[in-house]
Amino acid sequence: MAFRAAIRKSTLLRGFTSRAVDGFPGAVGNTPLILLKGLSEKTGSKIYGKAEFQNPGGSVKDRAALGVIEDAEASGRLKPGGTVVEDTAGNTGIGLAHVCRAKGYRCVIYMPNTQSQEKIDLLRMLGADVRPVPAVAYEHPANYNHQARDYAATLANAVWTDQFDNTANARAHYASTGPEIWAQREGAVDGFVCATGTGGTLAGVGRYLKEASDGRAQVWLADPPGSVLYSYIESGGKLKERRGVGSITEGIGQGRITDNLGTFVDAVDGALHIADTKSVAMVYDLLDTEGLYLGASSALNVVAAYELALKLGPGKSIVTILCDGAYRYQSRLFSKTWLREKGLEDAIPEHLKKYAVLD
Repeated sequence: MAFRAAIRKSTLLRGFTSRAVDGFPGAVGNTPLILLKGLSEKTGSKIYGKAEFQNPGGSVKDRAALGVIEDAEASGRLKPGGTVVEDTAGNTGIGLAHVCRAKGYRCVIYMPNTQSQEKIDLLRMLGADVRPVPAVAYEHPANYNHQARDYAATLANAVWTDQFDNTANARAHYASTGPEIWAQREGAVDGFVCATGTGGTLAGVGRYLKEASDGRAQVWLADPPGSVLYSYIESGGKLKERRGVGSITEGIGQGRITDNLGTFVDAVDGALHIADTKSVAMVYDLLDTEGLYLGASSALNVVAAYELALKLGPGKSIVTILCDGAYRYQSRLFSKTWLREKGLEDAIPEHLKKYAVLD
């Protein structure tokens, strides 16, 4: 009996559910919360990463994918045998493709042709109809968001899940990710920070933590180069046009306030602008010091958590999102040629360049 109790306690401490689940949808969520020891020691605070790369589809976007599909089913807009259409930079599409296979729906994905080949290949392996299109501004009628919406409108029994402005996305995080973090920290959360693409994670988690803490927990937005959200928050709501080059990070940053972000943006406490050089350096640092093989958006979030810990002072608990692993970006992030072309090779400390093993 003692052995069984120890096994059960170990399982629960790791963050996994203690019961069998029903298929892929049942496996989404209940991810571990990982203490990042090195950065915690440097700041005198506890910095945690929510291990969303351990979702069954490999990213935080599994939650949004399941949330928008279940919302469409509940409302009667999507019936058995139907088609799910989405515009996505990759991970939401991967989550949707998994859920569609599990539920028997056809999946059509429109995406910018700037995304990594690993993501495109995986989507096709999962049976999705992938349609890469030129990357143009949201205001352009050929933007991939609009193409997905228009195609769905031509089909019977089809939904455009509209991850950017369908607030079922944020509600999924309010109902799952936020409560999990709060329970895993037993209410000891002083700060939460993450980047935003659709805004669903920041809005859903942020709203839950604000309510659960009676406003005590601070919620900050992290922003990559080329996005306007940092300036929007810091200027008190003035939306500026995108300027200069974009970021190497995929799926985050915005040129507008999405409906998901709009549900919470006025309650955001502050914003941090994170340079690509810092994100790339953190990819390599986390691999070397924590054994975590994470993508650039995850690394950006960790940089932001570190900087927020410094702002709030020692003795605090800071939480961020480890969005996905590096497997979908390894041909870039660990390529000496690609890093050199992007001017990022020197961002990596000399003792960590040994991990850049691809030519």
